[in-house]
Amino acid sequence: MERIASFCVDHTTLEPGMYLSRRDGDIMTWDIRMKKPNQGDYLSPACAHTIEHLFATRARNSRYGAHVIYVGPMGCLTGFYLLTQGLTDAEALDLVRECFAWMAEYDGPIPGASAPECGNYLMMDPIAARAECRAMLPVLAAADGSHLRYRA
Repeated sequence: MERIASFCVDHTTLEPGMYLSRRDGDIMTWDIRMKKPNQGDYLSPACAHTIEHLFATRARNSRYGAHVIYVGPMGCLTGFYLLTQGLTDAEALDLVRECFAWMAEYDGPIPGASAPECGNYLMMDPIAARAECRAMLPVLAAADGSHLRYRA
C-alpha cells in the first residue's frame, strides 16, 4: 500500500506553527501544529474536543466562513487540520490568528455541547482550551513566509 502524504513528513523536525500540508487543486490543507510531535506534551482529548467545537464554529462564522471546508483535530493530539478553498495564504493565516485570539478569551457555553448535537458532549475542558489557545498566539503572531510549507 502506498504511504499517504502526511506520513512522508518528518515529524521529528516539526515545531508549533501553521504549515501548508497539501494542496489538492484549489483545496488547501493547513496543519495548525500546537505541539512538537513525540515530545510527551499533547493536547488532552477533552481540550482538543473543546477547541474543535470552538474553532469550527468561529471559522465557519467568520468573514472567511464560506471558504472553510473542514476543521478537525489530529489524532496524535498535536494540533488541527483546517481545509480551505479560495483563500490566499495571508487570508488563511488571518483566519487562524483571529480564531485563536477569540478562543483564547472565550468564556461562554461551548457550541454544540449537548446530547442532540455531539456524540461525547460531556468531554469538554474549556479552561485547558483557553490556555492552549493563548499559548499558540505568539507562535501565530510570529508566523512569516516559513509557515507556508512543511520543512520535510
